[in-house]
Amino acid sequence: MIELLTTEETARADRLAIEAGVPGRVLMERAGRAVAAAAAESVAPGAAVLVLCGPGNNGGDGFVAARVLAGRGFDVRLCMLGDRDALRGDAALMAEAWDGPVEPASRAFPEAADLVIDALFGAGLSRDLAGEARLVVERVAVSGTPVLAVDVPSGLDGDTGRVRGAAAKAFATVTFFRKKPGHLLEPGRSLCGRLILADIGIPPEVLPLIGPSVFENDPALWPGVPPALDPAGHKYGRGHVLVRSGDIEGCGAARLAARSALRAGAGLVTVGAPSDALVAQAAALTAVMVRRADGPSGFAALLEDRRRNAVVIGPAAGVGAETREEVLAVLAAGKAAVLDADALTSFAGRADELAAAIRSGGGPVVVTPHEGEFTRLSKGVDAVPQQGSKLDRARRAAAFLGGVIVLKGPDTVIAAPDGRAAINTNGTALLATAGSGDVLAGLIGGLLAQGVPAFDAACAAVHLHAECARAFGPGLIAEDLPEMLPRVLARTGGAGHFTSNQP
Repeated sequence: MIELLTTEETARADRLAIEAGVPGRVLMERAGRAVAAAAAESVAPGAAVLVLCGPGNNGGDGFVAARVLAGRGFDVRLCMLGDRDALRGDAALMAEAWDGPVEPASRAFPEAADLVIDALFGAGLSRDLAGEARLVVERVAVSGTPVLAVDVPSGLDGDTGRVRGAAAKAFATVTFFRKKPGHLLEPGRSLCGRLILADIGIPPEVLPLIGPSVFENDPALWPGVPPALDPAGHKYGRGHVLVRSGDIEGCGAARLAARSALRAGAGLVTVGAPSDALVAQAAALTAVMVRRADGPSGFAALLEDRRRNAVVIGPAAGVGAETREEVLAVLAAGKAAVLDADALTSFAGRADELAAAIRSGGGPVVVTPHEGEFTRLSKGVDAVPQQGSKLDRARRAAAFLGGVIVLKGPDTVIAAPDGRAAINTNGTALLATAGSGDVLAGLIGGLLAQGVPAFDAACAAVHLHAECARAFGPGLIAEDLPEMLPRVLARTGGAGHFTSNQP
């Protein structure tokens, strides 16, 4: 279940399910029962549960949960924002089935309960919380009582993950059919707590009719990684990555990228180094080849070898005209390219020039900025907003540039020019260490060299990168990441992954 649905797509899924013969009241009953089940597992039998219901369908789910929990012996108190008589449709039916008192939300005392069920507002909230609604949510937020959210914590935008006025952090959130982008984008990801995805009977056959284009990053999204090995193959058949080294002061970044590309499965890796870093690189590298490349002309000479089919440029390459010229040469050569760090900063204020070069070169390109680099690169580009949803910004940048964007962070977003996007969910703070990004760039480059499509390579690399950090654990430094790749790739299907059976 890796598809992510926007709030509009989720509403369409509901409508299609109803058209297929599943009554709306049945969907709501199942949703409320899923909430009740999660609540019952979270507190002791007979515990005091405060159910906060809103004026829409989310409130209807709350009425169902309250009825089910009361029937199981829990001490349920239901408070509602708005007038019960104003409810319509299925929510009104569920409110009628509740035979207990309905108190105004102003009389809710979350601190007196063992659990709060937040069924005030769902993911499709159209404006910031204000007035009594905001006061209620803020009171819940400071109460210290555990909160179980229905669909999303009230006040959270289901499409962007942003807070609209106020939101109370939940220890768990029950959502239905498919997750939404706001469940995975920060700060929504942190506010939702543990996500419980409940099956309420929406048939999966509605998905092709909706055509989702945003996904949770998962191995199911990139089944061709790691690439299958040809038993009769040779190293050149597995691709050759060229990594641009900076000068002696920062040449370790290129070594990290090169080692990662090699561990990712590339058949050969060459580091192109300026004269002042040549000896240092040659002394430190063994399975990786080292070639002299002084300035743009020297680097361009290395690009002439057609067997070097993928290039990683940017890690400590230096910011300025020379790096910019080298990036343009890579793109003009039609190589698969990973543009990272200094390669991007060198195009600050020149995004139009970079976009034109990517489009005219024709090779697959992956651009890997963190937020600061993204801001510098996209500044002044009307097609790419500086504010707003991280998902929207990444998708617009990918469409503008004509390459895959990896917008890094705890909720890394990978976006392709055709509108496809993935949100990564296995990120870890262990990766906040010097050189981690250089390893990621090399990992993407190693997959590109083997012919993995750019979007798949970027998604796979981001996931595998985080898995390597998790596999190593505390004490991780960037040098450890490539050495964890064999273990992680084996779990993903890399061990003995051949195109035919082996004797």
